[in-house]
Order: sequence, then structure tokens, then C-alpha cells
Amino acid sequence: MKGNSYLSRKIHSLLGVIPLGLFLIEHMVTNFSAYERGPQGFEDSVKFLNDLPLVFFLELFGIWLPLLFHGVYGLYVAYQSNLNTGRFQYGRNWAFALQRISGVITFIFIFWHLYQTRYQVMIGAVTHEELGNLMHDVTTNGFYFVLYVIGILAATFHFSNGMWAFLVSWGITVGPRAQRISSFIWIGVFVIVAVIFLLSLGSFKGDEFKEAASAALQLTNLV
Repeated sequence: MKGNSYLSRKIHSLLGVIPLGLFLIEHMVTNFSAYERGPQGFEDSVKFLNDLPLVFFLELFGIWLPLLFHGVYGLYVAYQSNLNTGRFQYGRNWAFALQRISGVITFIFIFWHLYQTRYQVMIGAVTHEELGNLMHDVTTNGFYFVLYVIGILAATFHFSNGMWAFLVSWGITVGPRAQRISSFIWIGVFVIVAVIFLLSLGSFKGDEFKEAASAALQLTNLV
């Protein structure tokens, strides 16, 4: 690992932006349809994604394999890191520490979320059309809801702060002024994306999804 650590870190950094950063934004937009247009809007967004051509290969090579590499290598980087915030208490050092901590939380959260959603679809426990109903059940559980809030904040911070670090490490924001401006931009992105995700999460708790879940259950009983 040490012999090719530079290349591995560059690949790890790049995958955090393309395609995983794009996947986060796509996920944000899809979930926000639940807030904007309710159960039917969310179902339509999910259907649109699953009707894409070669969707299995798009997800395999565009999401799952990059996510696996980025996550596993990220855990290795976090394990190797020296979190010395107690000695050097300044903003960037805290951001460095939080980047590692949020990465671990995000890795666990994503795979737990995938187990609750995608895996249940894969084994036939729920259909794509029932994902909104499933999320209603998840978000109305107080314990799960708190864990989702923590996971969302961790993931959005990890993405936003990771974008700041990506621009520095790839030589795009070189000077102090450029890095300071970049900090303000990505703090803004963190706030906006986190708020959108939290609004979407809260919408799944709404009566619309509760009624949709009840209607789906009644239809199943009739069949």
C-alpha cells in the first residue's frame, strides 16, 4: 500500500467527486421530489432512474465499485491518520479530523441505508414503488430518524469538506485567498445540501406517505 499510496490517494480523491459526488447530488434531487411532489413524485423519480438503459451496469461501475474502493481505502486512511486536534486547535486541523470521523460514519450509514432499501428490493421484500412507504416506516421510528439525521449531516459534511480538499490537492485552489473563498463556498454547499436532505427526510414522515402506505396495504390485502 505504501508503494503506491500517492496513486491510491489520487484515485480515492477523484472517486469522491466523480462519480460519488454526482451520485450524492442525484440522490438529493430524487429524495427532494418527495418533499416537492409527495409520494407520486417520489415514485416517478425512482421509476425514471430504474428505467434507465443498462441501469445495473451504470450502478455497478458508477456507484457500487467506486463506493467500495472509496469507503474501504478511506477507512484505511482514517486508521493511519494522526488526529492531533488537542495539540493544534485551528480550523483546518479540526476539518481534517472531522473529515476522517465523518467518513467512517458515512461509510457505515450508507451500507446500513442500502440494507434497509436496495437490499430489501433485491430480495423481493419490497418493490421500487413501495420505497416511499418503507421510508415512512423508517422515519416514523424515532431512533432511526435520529440516526438518519446524523448520517445525512456526516455525508454532506464529508462531501463538502472533501471537495475543498480535492481542489487543493489537485492544484486548483493554490493560494490562501482562493482556499478561503473555497471554504465559504463549500460551507454554503454543505448547508444547502444538508437542508434539502433533511426536508426530504421530514417529508417521508408526513400523512401523505402514511396514507399511501395504508392504501398500498389495502390493495395488497384485496389481491
